[in-house]
Amino acid sequence: MRSGNMTGTLRILGAADTPALTELAAADPVANTFLLSHLETTRTAAPTAAGGQVLGVFDDGRLTAACWAGVNVVPTGVTAENGPEIGAYLARTGRRFSSVFGPAEAVLSLWSELQHNSPRPFDVRSDQPLLEIAGPSPVTPAPGLRRARPADLDRLLPACTAMFEEEVGYSPVAGGSRHYRQRVLSLIQNGHSLVEFDAAGQVIFKAELGTVSSHAVQVQGVWMNPAYRGRGLSAAYMSAVVRFAQELAPVTSLYVNSYNTPARATYESVGFRQVGTFATILF
Repeated sequence: MRSGNMTGTLRILGAADTPALTELAAADPVANTFLLSHLETTRTAAPTAAGGQVLGVFDDGRLTAACWAGVNVVPTGVTAENGPEIGAYLARTGRRFSSVFGPAEAVLSLWSELQHNSPRPFDVRSDQPLLEIAGPSPVTPAPGLRRARPADLDRLLPACTAMFEEEVGYSPVAGGSRHYRQRVLSLIQNGHSLVEFDAAGQVIFKAELGTVSSHAVQVQGVWMNPAYRGRGLSAAYMSAVVRFAQELAPVTSLYVNSYNTPARATYESVGFRQVGTFATILF
């Protein structure tokens, strides 16, 4: 697939491209946690049975950039130079996506072309600091945080729904709760859901180890019950999240909206430092 203004050759990757894709993603294992997790799980760059595929950019036969295209679009090694052509290709496919997320330069360059054949996004978040911590936090972890159990699902689900509505702006169960309920249950079953309940059975705090590779864990779904906000509890809970995450991988990461000043202050106190900038486009 070529056009006169393209910087390289584009094609869908297959199983034979797995080593090259792994090497590309491993060049920035924190930014590319999503793709590395996928490769460690499936052990192949080939399209999935569910329809996910990886578009690769080749220069002189060498893989220089890639982009996961499934329910979400996730670029790897994409730059301002090759991003527009990848976005144009995705636009020609006519596929619809729930989100585009990853390094800001890559996402925004993709979007410069993809936007011409895409529904209007619900939100464009162009400045999301990507943070990481390696090693223990200087903050004493909250002792009550634990892995959620399947029996916790019905008590935990309302908190997960509330977090999603606050973060994304619409309900994940508006069209029915089955798929979202299964997503939460899957995180619990994998040991990736963390929670503490109060004496009344209400969630005080919860978070998920949303994406896990052998190098890094990306924390998602951080939520404090409004009744417990403003008490200075967040740092201890996040320190506990880091403790659990580092049982799985040496680096813990997350990304946060730049305007969320209280959250950024908490993460800094816990020991996170900025290592990049993400962007997210939500549909």
